Amino acid sequence: MKITPQCVVALTWTLKDTLGEILDELDEPVEFLLGGDDLLVKIEERLQGHDAGDALDLHLEPEDAFGDYDENRVFLEPRKLFPAELEEGMTFDGSALPAGCSPDIKPELIYTVTELYPEHVVLDGNHPLAGIAIRLSLKVESVREASEDEIGQGSMGTGFFKLEPMAPGDHGDNTLH
Repeated sequence: MKITPQCVVALTWTLKDTLGEILDELDEPVEFLLGGDDLLVKIEERLQGHDAGDALDLHLEPEDAFGDYDENRVFLEPRKLFPAELEEGMTFDGSALPAGCSPDIKPELIYTVTELYPEHVVLDGNHPLAGIAIRLSLKVESVREASEDEIGQGSMGTGFFKLEPMAPGDHGDNTLH
């Protein structure tokens, strides 16, 4: 079956920056819904018409990937507003930050703690790969038609290209997926 909109593709990949440093590897196939919210537009466009077993190499500039880095999404907030167990790398939903944080924080963004100081916390609302051109070598492992339920959900729930806030006590493993 050829890849068309509203189908499910299982992909593996290696994601690198333009210097060739590996940023992420997906060794086990993960399913993504085309025509939903799972993949970046440029990836979906390039996948169209391909079959299982095909390999593609993509170069994505920041505007086609995770956007340009926006310094207006970085905030210095009082350390005392946050829990004692706060660590670098933790993420917070912008709408669930403690009272007393800057009123300029956009509630629809996910903020990552990038630096901790005795009196302040640096919160960054940019995606970790914002401002970076990426190279993606991917392989189509399988293709199938999407069910009506999958199309209705608009996602296979993988969330690779979207940041999610961490659950309390979850310190993550610093991978992108």
